[in-house]
Amino acid sequence: MMKLFISGHTGMVGGALVRRFQKVPDVTLITRTRQELNLADQAAVAAFYEAERPDAAIIAAGKVGGIHANSTYPAEFIYENLAIASHCIHSAWTSGVQRLLFLGSSCIYPKLAPQPITEDSLLSSALEPTNEAYAIAKIAGVKMAEYYRKQYGVVYHSAMPTNLFGPGDNYHPQNSHVMPALIRRFHAAKEAGHSEVPAWGTGSPRREFLHVDDLADACAFLLQLEDPPDLVNVGFGTDITIRALVELVAEIVGYTGQIVWDESKPDGTPRKLLDTSRIHQLGWQPAIPLREGLEHTYQAFLEELHSHRLRS
Repeated sequence: MMKLFISGHTGMVGGALVRRFQKVPDVTLITRTRQELNLADQAAVAAFYEAERPDAAIIAAGKVGGIHANSTYPAEFIYENLAIASHCIHSAWTSGVQRLLFLGSSCIYPKLAPQPITEDSLLSSALEPTNEAYAIAKIAGVKMAEYYRKQYGVVYHSAMPTNLFGPGDNYHPQNSHVMPALIRRFHAAKEAGHSEVPAWGTGSPRREFLHVDDLADACAFLLQLEDPPDLVNVGFGTDITIRALVELVAEIVGYTGQIVWDESKPDGTPRKLLDTSRIHQLGWQPAIPLREGLEHTYQAFLEELHSHRLRS
């Protein structure tokens, strides 16, 4: 029987990890809410690890948000994410945890990294300024896991997921990511009977999306490997234009009005696609196509909205 600590289990990623590992008969899950355990409190984290003594840990907790949140609160993003990474990794080691998977984000890679982005692109050039604080904290966690493995012989490694979506996402009007923002915007427009919905830019940039249940499956796969890579990308392997994504979300939500593109607004990075050849060569492939995942996510959104469980 393996005791597995999943940090951040109330979030979208953590919730998917709980769903995935609940299916495994020889795994006992250990979770704590933010109220029960403040991961930014070093003494509290150390005491928790000493008391629970998990066999393995997945660090999925973190302060996350979209461009607006990252640009507005950079001090909070770097402090909280640095604290979570350092406390969870160091206390895992001091309490004898032999296996740890640290989850980062594709935003740790340079702004102008060659596409598709390989793991070797890390620290090769400048980061995207709008989320630099978050990225630096996550890079520190990746490197901390790598160096603890190198120095102490523990199997601590990291996974870098692409843009994620799925049940339990955050639908905050200003601070959410693109997918939940679109779902909420089109649902509200449909309910209100609006004839038009604005969209920024030309719609030409391309983005990659992965259903969070696929990420959870990838994490389970990586934890089974005897000698996993220090760092591995987890993505779908293909991308979609923002214009096509916006039209797809509108279709799935059932919005039949007009989408008005404001080309005076910035497009952002032209493309952001992860090179997922490393994890594919190891033997893992995603299983949930974008349309199917979006239909599932919209149904989850409606359930969360009507039961007053929507994160926003």
